[in-house]
Amino acid sequence: MIQQFANWLVYSIFHLDPASRAGSSINFFVYDTVKIYLLVLAIIAVIAFIRTFLSPHKLKETFAKQKFGIGNIAASILGAVTPFCSCSSVPIFIGFLKAEMPLGIAFSFIITSPLVNEVVFVLIGGTFGWRIATLYALAGIILGVVAGLIIGKMKLEKEIILKFDDNGGEILSLEYLPKSIEGKIQYSLNESFTTFKKLWLFIAIGVGIGALIHGYVPVDFFRHYLSINSIWAVPIATLIGVPIYAGCSTLVPIVFALTVQGIPLGTALAFMMAIAGLSLPEAIMLKRVMTMKLLAIFFGTVTLGIIIIGYLFNFV
Repeated sequence: MIQQFANWLVYSIFHLDPASRAGSSINFFVYDTVKIYLLVLAIIAVIAFIRTFLSPHKLKETFAKQKFGIGNIAASILGAVTPFCSCSSVPIFIGFLKAEMPLGIAFSFIITSPLVNEVVFVLIGGTFGWRIATLYALAGIILGVVAGLIIGKMKLEKEIILKFDDNGGEILSLEYLPKSIEGKIQYSLNESFTTFKKLWLFIAIGVGIGALIHGYVPVDFFRHYLSINSIWAVPIATLIGVPIYAGCSTLVPIVFALTVQGIPLGTALAFMMAIAGLSLPEAIMLKRVMTMKLLAIFFGTVTLGIIIIGYLFNFV
């Protein structure tokens, strides 16, 4: 329905050509902005409603007691079965933070969610074979678990800006939780709209940048720079992919086209994972809830993990 609305608005009302760069970019912007706005409003409200039944401190303590990375594994598997792109995963990540889930576990989710889902698994399996699809899914889940564990061990909770109010004062974790159903619903809606007001502009800016890249940067540009046949090909492919914003499901055919032209599979997959798992729009949205230090650690850790996965696939 959101895609139909975007098509109607851009092509029927604005009369833009679907084949033009402007039409493609604006359609992308309308679709993704509306989708993420609705996700923010809905997911934050649902998680806030659940929080009225559960003490955030009890949830935090429960997850913190999980040994051997069980919480990170659960979060990564949850991410693998939720079909969200990097920006669409941000609302759930914010909801986890509001529920005081341990930071490393929340990161395990947001790392794996855009990289692995059933659609990507089927597309990669049908294109490259089920062995490669299985290895890719395992690599995405392991990356989420390992990177989440690393970030969790660094004790970076103080780098989360979301726990401070607009005047810089720390919000008490032992907040008032309403008892009646009407009060719980009202509380949830207030939480949803309060969070939305803090994020809507950053979402629009981030998706706008992604839309420009989507419509105006041709595939041949990437094909040219990814054709470098050297030990530096995987890092270059990863760094080229980081600023771009797209979902894995739309990238699999592009990755296949790149491999047909002789680009190693690991290099092409690193390019795809960097685009899907890390993006400039995602960074702009996350900057609203965390410091630049934590954002840099998150991007740096995942980028390194993607590069390692790229090299491993080149040797498969």
